[in-house]
Amino acid sequence: MAKKPWVQNPWARNPWFETVHEAQRRAKKRLPKSVYSSLVAGTQAGVTLRDNTEAFSELGFAPHVVGAQPDRELSTSVMGQEISFPVMISPTGVQAVDPDGEVAVARAAAARGTAMGLSSFASHPIEEVTAVNDKIFFQLYWLGTRDDILARVQRAKEAGAKGLIVTTDWVFNIGRDWGSPEIPEKVDIPALLKLAPEIAVKPRYALDWIRDGKVEIPDLTAPNLTPKGEQGPTFFGAYGQWMNTPPPTWEDLQWLREQWDGPFMVKGITRLDDAKRAVDIGASAISVSNHGGNNLDGTPATIRLLGPIADQVGGQVDVLLDGGIRRGSDVAKALALGARAVMVGRAYLWGLGANGQAGVENVLDLLRMGLDGVVMGLGHKSVHELSRDDLIIPEDFERSFGHA
Repeated sequence: MAKKPWVQNPWARNPWFETVHEAQRRAKKRLPKSVYSSLVAGTQAGVTLRDNTEAFSELGFAPHVVGAQPDRELSTSVMGQEISFPVMISPTGVQAVDPDGEVAVARAAAARGTAMGLSSFASHPIEEVTAVNDKIFFQLYWLGTRDDILARVQRAKEAGAKGLIVTTDWVFNIGRDWGSPEIPEKVDIPALLKLAPEIAVKPRYALDWIRDGKVEIPDLTAPNLTPKGEQGPTFFGAYGQWMNTPPPTWEDLQWLREQWDGPFMVKGITRLDDAKRAVDIGASAISVSNHGGNNLDGTPATIRLLGPIADQVGGQVDVLLDGGIRRGSDVAKALALGARAVMVGRAYLWGLGANGQAGVENVLDLLRMGLDGVVMGLGHKSVHELSRDDLIIPEDFERSFGHA
């Protein structure tokens, strides 16, 4: 009989972790300080960062104690893609905390039957990612000219991307009260010498970058911003171009929607009127997102905003929640308030930092098991039966702004 993953061998270190918070702790222990710091979210005072996670604890469950269903159905679909449970990978840039980066994450998502958003700022070419997972949505920032953007979209389509995610929530805030990571322009000899003291005390991490007797140097470029096969700009070079590109208008997004004939998500929605505008331009999905607390500090937690937005447009588009998901119970609360599915970011990055592809699979397993336990406790057969009746919602919990 196979040993359950949470039963630890007292004589050996068990790589399996039982919570996302433990994944974060292990990532912090394993990664060099500068590398780990790049995985810590938030801007300014971190008000939104904290609210994203803490707001979930204000919601309670109203469980049944008799009538639990022996079998539960967790599968759903997002933007036309069938997924095994309502959790997908949110696009995050430059996952070079692991040699395989986005490819490892894509493999993990495929192994668990779910989809992945791939960032424009990914450290691996989209062709390598779609080769291991056929449920990839390409994420786009408004960067460069319309011709530049259209070229990236066409490359993504040719690579097999099933949908497009357009991220709109970013204002180039800088400064964090707890400090920001010092990331080099590129990992060259001077940068390695500067990072050497950090790497020296993390020998296991350093060994991961040695393959076939050769040291692989992390490539901090963005290969998906240029035509296939061409050298991508450095991360900071691309970031500078993005900062100097005028932000998109709704007319720009309408134009892009007309160029892309597949599923189309607008990510970064927090207002009712913006949700309605996304519907009006023909979006097939929206993500209620504040960029993981990395945008305007002081924006309410996305779980507070989700219900009113889902009530407004949930019958017209897939509504997803992004922000603060750390447990399967968080997923259940989002579904009960009207989300079709959730997107996770920091949680899987901590899994990647803790244990590579297996760590990402571990995080997805935890979210699935936690969700299944809540569905069972609430007496449902399917995630699609979750509703507000399953929750205890404080009177002042939800936030709503912008007239639809």
